Amino acid sequence: MKTLTLASIYELQGLKKEALEIYKELLKENPNNKEAKIAIKRLSGIRKKYLGVNEDMKKFFLNMDSEVEFQEFERWLARI
Repeated sequence: MKTLTLASIYELQGLKKEALEIYKELLKENPNNKEAKIAIKRLSGIRKKYLGVNEDMKKFFLNMDSEVEFQEFERWLARI
């Protein structure tokens, strides 16, 4: 069974091609799947133009000490 979790595991293991295929299948099944859309953009290299280091987020990253802060940083990364 192909799921977001399986695709994420593949992605974390460096199996980006396999992960991308699963994300695309999931998006075909559910065109409103935001997580799959974000992952496809991320893995396809479709990103906003690089504008340099965000110093505020760099400081935030270096000082993270809770799961909530880690999740907030992940959400920020997904948006760029």
